[in-house]
Amino acid sequence: MDLRIFTEPQQGASYDTLLTVAKATEDLGFDAFFRSDHYLPMGNADGLPGPTDAWITLAGLARETRRIRLGTLMTAGTFRLPGVLAIQVAQVDQMSGGRVELGLGAGWFEEEHKAYGIPFPKEKFARLEEQLAIVTGMWATEVGQEFSYRGTHYQLEKSPALPKPAQGKLPVLIGGHGATRTPRLAALYADEFNIPFASLEDSERQFGRVRAAAETAGRKGDDLVYSSALVACVGKNDAEVARRAAVIGREVDELKANGLAGSPAEVVDKIGRYAAIGASRVYLQVLDLDDLDHLELISAQVQSQLS
Repeated sequence: MDLRIFTEPQQGASYDTLLTVAKATEDLGFDAFFRSDHYLPMGNADGLPGPTDAWITLAGLARETRRIRLGTLMTAGTFRLPGVLAIQVAQVDQMSGGRVELGLGAGWFEEEHKAYGIPFPKEKFARLEEQLAIVTGMWATEVGQEFSYRGTHYQLEKSPALPKPAQGKLPVLIGGHGATRTPRLAALYADEFNIPFASLEDSERQFGRVRAAAETAGRKGDDLVYSSALVACVGKNDAEVARRAAVIGREVDELKANGLAGSPAEVVDKIGRYAAIGASRVYLQVLDLDDLDHLELISAQVQSQLS
């Protein structure tokens, strides 16, 4: 079971804070550092000192880390043109020595689009499918060849399709709860399927849909990595769990029901139940980025039992 640290910087984090967390992620033996792609805080957070851009952040971290994988859950398809995104991600992959993964989603948070003057198209899913075709198509085009694409939303003419990622095949993540279109897209383009903040029952059902879609598309269901994203709130005792829950504005019972909360033993047990339904990777949503002791506890008493 791979454990990855997943951050939500739009809630309030500077680049220096993210760098500190990424370095702790690496030093404590976690598999990867991932971040969301948002420009506006959610809930009651003030978002200070302001948003950080996902791919600028990851470019910096690519040069400051050596081992951990780096990526997004999920890059918003509405924020970037697909040809430009292919360049950005390939360049950051080169900067990291081949440690980048691209999670790509349709985009959904209309308020942040209004706040920063970003167009918010009515039809986002069809755009996402074309974006996936373009990004993966550009990377797969042999050096010296050209890539052209004629879609409803995007047209590319004789692109040199450069630069290329450092990896021979840069992993693409697709995720979500959709019953039909999401599994089909995952079957066509994804190396990993992620379901965020879902119960065991819903996760198992969605993994099954993706496996079936992969087989329909001519792939084996096990060709994909299956992963979950869940909020983490772990403590050595009940008081520590309650303190950490209060800091992030959540209730302990709710966190235990919907996330990975409680003692290390409780969290190990629940991760084991996700493993039993097919998840081989868990993204730990860490909401208090100043609490490095939390990461140390998870590393020492949760991750150590899953190795």
